[in-house]
Amino acid sequence: MSGETDLIKLYSARILELAADIPHHGRLASPQASVKRRAPLCGSTVTVDIRCEGGRITDYAAEVKACALGQAAASVVGRAIIGCDLAQVTAARDALREMLKSDGPTPPAPFDGLEVLRPARDYKNRHASILLTIEAAVEAMETVRAQTSCA
Repeated sequence: MSGETDLIKLYSARILELAADIPHHGRLASPQASVKRRAPLCGSTVTVDIRCEGGRITDYAAEVKACALGQAAASVVGRAIIGCDLAQVTAARDALREMLKSDGPTPPAPFDGLEVLRPARDYKNRHASILLTIEAAVEAMETVRAQTSCA
């Protein structure tokens, strides 16, 4: 019973609020890069579309088909990502991985809202879904950088 109670606590009101309100949800009409990622264990998928100028994201959209934790992560990322450069998005991804894997520090601003997902560190089977959006965003930015000058 304790495990079930812990799982219920994991899905806090704040996580459910975020999951229900994902900004920039959908697809861009003409992205510079699109990346689709899938979490094999749970089947969650995310497709991230971006446009960059001057090394920063100027337009972003994400089509999210994930559990509430993956949706909450996508919501935080969607609120923070426009205006960020590759270094900021990569730092957020790496910090989120460490936060989940070894209770590392909260991802740096503007992605510090990902702190809400810290309770998921004990649920390794949820990590891939949580990481989908930020990983896809990094991959999309790297694709644009390889094609142009989005660094």
